[in-house]
Amino acid sequence: MKRLLELYGGDAITAEALSQAGSNRAYWRLSSPGRETAVGVVGTSLEENEAFIHLSRHFHQKGLPVPEVLGVSPDSMAYLQTDLGSLSLFDAISEGRSRGGNYDAREQALLLGTIRCLPEIQVRGAEGLDFSHCYPQPEFDRDSVMFDLNYFKYCFLKPRGVDFHEVRLERDFNALADVLTEEEPTTFMYRDFQARNVMIDDNGEPWFIDFQGGRRGPFYYDLASFAWQASAHYSYKLRREMVYEYYHSLERFIDVPPVRHFVERLSQFVLFRTLQVLGAYGFRGYFERKPHFLASIPPALDNLADLLRLGCFPYPHLTGVMERVVAASRSAVGGRPQWVVPTRQETSAEAPLRVRIFSFSYKRGIPEDESGNGGGYVFDCRGIHNPGRYEQYKKKTGLDPEVRRFLEDDGEALIFLDKVCDLADAHVSRYIERGFTSLMFCFGCTGGQHRSVYLADRLASHLRGKFEIKVDVVHRELNIENRDK
Repeated sequence: MKRLLELYGGDAITAEALSQAGSNRAYWRLSSPGRETAVGVVGTSLEENEAFIHLSRHFHQKGLPVPEVLGVSPDSMAYLQTDLGSLSLFDAISEGRSRGGNYDAREQALLLGTIRCLPEIQVRGAEGLDFSHCYPQPEFDRDSVMFDLNYFKYCFLKPRGVDFHEVRLERDFNALADVLTEEEPTTFMYRDFQARNVMIDDNGEPWFIDFQGGRRGPFYYDLASFAWQASAHYSYKLRREMVYEYYHSLERFIDVPPVRHFVERLSQFVLFRTLQVLGAYGFRGYFERKPHFLASIPPALDNLADLLRLGCFPYPHLTGVMERVVAASRSAVGGRPQWVVPTRQETSAEAPLRVRIFSFSYKRGIPEDESGNGGGYVFDCRGIHNPGRYEQYKKKTGLDPEVRRFLEDDGEALIFLDKVCDLADAHVSRYIERGFTSLMFCFGCTGGQHRSVYLADRLASHLRGKFEIKVDVVHRELNIENRDK
């Protein structure tokens, strides 16, 4: 911190600690009366710091939307950069994500605007760039592909006990690596292009951060990383629009390959990125026991299932392994795979089912079943980390973005919600098939203010996005009631 204060200078400096997310770097917002705020960064890796500083200066000189490096400590372990505010793209589209991927027009515009800007940093950013400064390596190559594929094998397949033939799988890995590296890359590959690494300014324009892991590489990789982000639950239609916008934006900078070739190449990188992500989630979840990453595995497997349905890959053993992974992760409910639920097209607009969802405090007892059916579920949320224990959240509720972010970053609530949604999907599907009219879900916690409210609201958004049914939400202790007409 002392190094940052010296770099910033001035009197009466205030330092506000910022979220580190998944980073090993520490961030502070520094302010002083009459001066522009700045973000101070202290890293643990000299090479990583130097990579960011070099890339940021190069991109800024090109006029690209990245933070400007304002100062660097003599040992390069700390630096200052311009403050891009507090709104990330990840936070800006949080409502659509909480609705299970049902993004409204504003959120879709932010996503499409971001993907349109990506080719500029990939192509113009590569012009004149000395890639030797990139960390941990200057180029996406065959070795890095094989490393990630083996990461998938050892950190995901083996911990899950998936059966495979070592030699045949390695043969398919090599074939995929050959395909991914057969074209000579000329562009900058962001490597970690995701919604958390994009900031949105007051005009709704995107700014790019955390590109220190970038290198020379194929432009397909970043598009696959962004549009197939597992936890975002982007619809097929929205993904198609993102690919379309990206393709035509790329045309402004280079001679793009024909659409068919582009799509075929992209599908290979989507496959690779999905396997890579499962390997990372497996390591952070199965070995490090991080709840958030365990909760991220099911949506990544949904992406894998989609790939298997839509594509035919020339990797016979790998394809068989992937099919077994998906099959082992799903169970049949009434002859229908559990992850396949009736869509709005499959259910009637006049469906009689009404689902009532309550949040409540156990101090006042479980809500009464007004329908008289006596059917449904009561979930005890008191085992989940409680935001109400912290002063900054005591006066807020599970509907406030700060509390939602706390619960999602902690991860326990997401694991809990994933299990509830699986159960709810199966039960709602069965109730629709049988023509039942009423189903009740109740979430209880200590005060009925934070955890239960968050989970009740999330389940309601999930069910509204999956089924053509009526969903009523009652936050009893908050005196809030929302009923579908």
